Amino acid sequence: MRLLKKYGDTLLLKELKASYHFFIKEANVDSKSKGYGLIKDKDMYADEIASIASVGYGLAALVIGANRNWISYPEAYKRASKTLDTFLNYVEGKNGFYYHFVNIHTGKREWHCEISIIDTAIFICGAILVGEYFQGQVKQKAEELFKRVNWEWYRNKETNYFYMGYKPETGFWGHWDMYAEQLMLYVLGVASPTYPIQKTMYDDMKKEKSTYEGIEDIIYTYCGTLFTYQFSHAWIDFRDRKDENGIDWFENSKKATIANRTYCIKNKDRFKTFSEDSWGLTACLGPKGYSGEYGAMPALADVDKQNDGTVSPCGAAGSIVFTPELSMKALENYYNHYSKLWGKYGFIDGYNLENGEWYSTEVIGIDKGISMMMIENYLSQLLWKHFMKNEYLQKGLEILNIKKESYIESQIT
Repeated sequence: MRLLKKYGDTLLLKELKASYHFFIKEANVDSKSKGYGLIKDKDMYADEIASIASVGYGLAALVIGANRNWISYPEAYKRASKTLDTFLNYVEGKNGFYYHFVNIHTGKREWHCEISIIDTAIFICGAILVGEYFQGQVKQKAEELFKRVNWEWYRNKETNYFYMGYKPETGFWGHWDMYAEQLMLYVLGVASPTYPIQKTMYDDMKKEKSTYEGIEDIIYTYCGTLFTYQFSHAWIDFRDRKDENGIDWFENSKKATIANRTYCIKNKDRFKTFSEDSWGLTACLGPKGYSGEYGAMPALADVDKQNDGTVSPCGAAGSIVFTPELSMKALENYYNHYSKLWGKYGFIDGYNLENGEWYSTEVIGIDKGISMMMIENYLSQLLWKHFMKNEYLQKGLEILNIKKESYIESQIT
């Protein structure tokens, strides 16, 4: 996979370490606090608010830091273990799922938010990862957390889709019907030793295909936003794997990434921020606040109306395992030509050149997380290596028949 020159690696390490520092410095490390290990959703304007997805990525940061000697192994082990204790004892939720946003000091629900299946899954993936890396009590605690998750509770029995969200005041709403970032849910869910779902949930997920500018058979997401092709891949190594219908999810994300860049090139006369080396339309902060609808074709949504010219560096960074040379050129462009895009935690969340110049003044944990994890996977495959050791992860892939091509070929011959 390694294709880049030394300068490129230097920039990747700068962004990797800067992103890592977000999860170390924005975490609650008060040993007497019920919120120990909780990590801010963003670095500014919401000091009391933690995101459980940020914690998932923060657990990955501990693995990276310990492996690169940026934090001592005993300190990283302690942080990981005590963070899992926080979720075992204090973080508010139901049936093994947790509220999306919680108070960083108490673990209690904030912002009248939902109990989130996808953000819980990101946290659980982080727990599994530190369990495999640190072993011992950390692994035991991670397994207990995994066993608590009642995946079946979150399933709409009429549609056989996962619901999109749940609030105790209003109940469940929406559904995960199309392919998106929820691919990890099926792998984890079918492997649960306590509350397993059936393989049919993966089979029933809509896998709509489209061709864009000569890029054929992309299984696309509703908004065409790039993070939906990245998040599950940060944890699960889908390289050289196909399911029983021949779907290669890694190759699909590669095609979707190229399509995203192609869309930006095609629309560069419409938006000043778009270019060959400024692309990666994904959920991020824009001039009007956070938007989860920035995206590219192919998509069901009207992406031409959704986009306002905002680009996030995490779009290209989070796709570096799929398109290393194209992603690196984009990151070098941001670093060399847009000094305001770099801050104390590396690349900031987004920029827009449509009406003057707008740059976000903060970073968001999930965007720093996907950049950090994908860069580490590209440089060393560290996170893939340890996450893929997990017995439940391997069981899940086996049940879904997502297997290495070498295995498929041996069965044919």
